[in-house]
Amino acid sequence: MATDLRTIVAAMNIVSDIERMADHAAGIAKVVVKMGGEPLLKPLIDIPRMADECRVMITRALDAYVARDADSAHDVAARDDEIDELYQQIFRELVTFMLEDPRAVSRALYLLFAAHNLERIGDRAVNIAERVIFLTSGEMKELNAGPFAPM
Repeated sequence: MATDLRTIVAAMNIVSDIERMADHAAGIAKVVVKMGGEPLLKPLIDIPRMADECRVMITRALDAYVARDADSAHDVAARDDEIDELYQQIFRELVTFMLEDPRAVSRALYLLFAAHNLERIGDRAVNIAERVIFLTSGEMKELNAGPFAPM
């Protein structure tokens, strides 16, 4: 009976995380619309890398849920470090652009908002991985206590 209850609780939480990921994706879409035809500050390299990594994390987290695979869930959480590093790199780079040219602030902020939303999507994938571990072990623990983890 405990396993059944954990399955229900995990599924409810995962649905909530997927819904929040959709909200973050909608936030990225709004940024794209607001940017309109404005030229980019630089070619996009790191933001697409973040998006690709998020897609991999989400797929693997959901696969781990279906398979009830705690080891795969731990692997998903480990991948979040790359997302966080990319976000920090993008943040530093965009702040530099803003300091060097105040006219670039709005364009830099648009990209920063998009990167922030991707970082949050990665965090939600980790939440799913945490639910997989809860489901398989009955133990709820935070997998990433890095610089972007909730306090």
